[in-house]
Amino acid sequence: MDGQTRENLIAAGCDEKFLHEFEACLSDKKKCDRLLAKHRRELLDRVHEEERKISCLDYLIYNLEKQRSKAL
Repeated sequence: MDGQTRENLIAAGCDEKFLHEFEACLSDKKKCDRLLAKHRRELLDRVHEEERKISCLDYLIYNLEKQRSKAL
């Protein structure tokens, strides 16, 4: 694996275990593609979870502002 690919994988949040797995499968394009797709799905799942948390906070802020405006 070249240095640029390694740096890109690290920047994408891949750990040493992933880097070793990826390097081991470089001769098997399909396996590498599956490995990358799996990591991408995991990252996207985390993004969606954080978005859900933000939505909960937004809803709470909305309700608090609504209650404050009724109190005035």
